[in-house]
Amino acid sequence: MNATETTPPADASGPSDESVGRVILLTTSHRVAPGLLSWPAWQALHGADEVLCADATHPQLPYLREAGVRVEQAAPTAQELVDACAGGRTVLVIATADGDRPLTEGLARLAGSGRIAMPDLELLPASYDLPGARLLDLVQVMDRIRVECPWSSQQTHKGLAKYAIEEAYELVEAIEEGERDELREELGDVLLQVVFHARIAEEATGDSDDEEPFSIDDVAGGIVDKLIHRHPHVFGDDSAETPEDVKAHWLRTKAEEKQRTSVTEGVPLGQPGLALAAKLASRVRTAGLEVPVPTGEGVGYELLALALRAEAEGVDPEAALRVAARAYRDAVRAVEGAGA
Repeated sequence: MNATETTPPADASGPSDESVGRVILLTTSHRVAPGLLSWPAWQALHGADEVLCADATHPQLPYLREAGVRVEQAAPTAQELVDACAGGRTVLVIATADGDRPLTEGLARLAGSGRIAMPDLELLPASYDLPGARLLDLVQVMDRIRVECPWSSQQTHKGLAKYAIEEAYELVEAIEEGERDELREELGDVLLQVVFHARIAEEATGDSDDEEPFSIDDVAGGIVDKLIHRHPHVFGDDSAETPEDVKAHWLRTKAEEKQRTSVTEGVPLGQPGLALAAKLASRVRTAGLEVPVPTGEGVGYELLALALRAEAEGVDPEAALRVAARAYRDAVRAVEGAGA
């Protein structure tokens, strides 16, 4: 049973009066720290005549007992639960991780039979997932895989580097193809690379500055600080009315942070050639430099000139070449189909 579901507060298939009592199924999210429950949940827990939980290791139990809530370990059947509500009693059941499906299905069957007076049935979410909560699941899954998987446990940053490149290209392809399902999946694959590398980084020995361990929280904290610092028009007193204003803020704060001696610093030379040429041209144009274009023999210099021209015209040469390459691929398939 999903913690965000809602059900009618009373059963609609049979009679309802105070003597039949009330059943409350309390659901919690394992992605929220135990003990952080909503006020209606605490009211229900303290007001119930009986509180039951089938899981003796449920993470909420120590906090409930500390708050004075008496919890009995029990896994009643649907009929036993209905009987426990006789005389107008309120019985609260703390749902286990599997959602207590046999119990909820049993209550549904009893309600559908129309043969007995059912207690009021209420689903009460005690805690909700916050946006981004599933990222906690990813971190936990990655932790276990890193420890228990023979392949994953042996991986290093260098060994995984090629997969980061591959996944980034597949993400770009999904964006260009416009496939929403593919986009979601490829974003997940890229995210996995980030979490995987962060997990490996936790195991650094810390014997030197180059091997100081860090975690996914350090990664997230770093980018949060950077985003806040580079958006003074959002988080500070500066103002920005246009995208150009925002870009100016970004470039100014970035220059203050990096204090580079050359506009070429920070440009990865390992990226595809057309993208590299366009990035260098963008840095030169932004800095207002007049740089003569190198000339020489061979197709490389011709491609360089084309890449610089594309960047000056606001065209991504790498993306433009991929579009043309796809057209070429389609032409190849057309020829293959005609000859079949």
